[in-house]
Amino acid sequence: MSLSDPLGDMLTRIRNGHQARKARISSPASRLRADVLEVLKREGFIRAYRTEQVRPGVSMLDIELKYSEGEPAIKEIMRVSKPGRRVYSKIKELPKFYNGLGISILSTPRGVMSDNEARAANVGGEVLCRVF
Repeated sequence: MSLSDPLGDMLTRIRNGHQARKARISSPASRLRADVLEVLKREGFIRAYRTEQVRPGVSMLDIELKYSEGEPAIKEIMRVSKPGRRVYSKIKELPKFYNGLGISILSTPRGVMSDNEARAANVGGEVLCRVF
């Protein structure tokens, strides 16, 4: 099955998993998806993730969702840059999301990182998604 927005598909799976109170979800693996999950793990929005080999050449990401007192750690997760409209931002023009409580995940020349890490590295890039 061909997807026009694989990252958007993974974010929707996370949203749906939280809504259904699932402990784990799975998504097809790719390097970009794994990099975004690594940022979410570092920032404390998910517990863990791992790559599982389904068959030769096909891998899945097993994502362990995080809850705090029965409430999802991710209250809002939305795709910003889409295949039909790419959104790029200079680091000086990148607004704080929910006054710094939320994060933006950027794809920069130095890799995928959160907005705080991008500000520290003084590098801008494509705004992939926002998480709160």
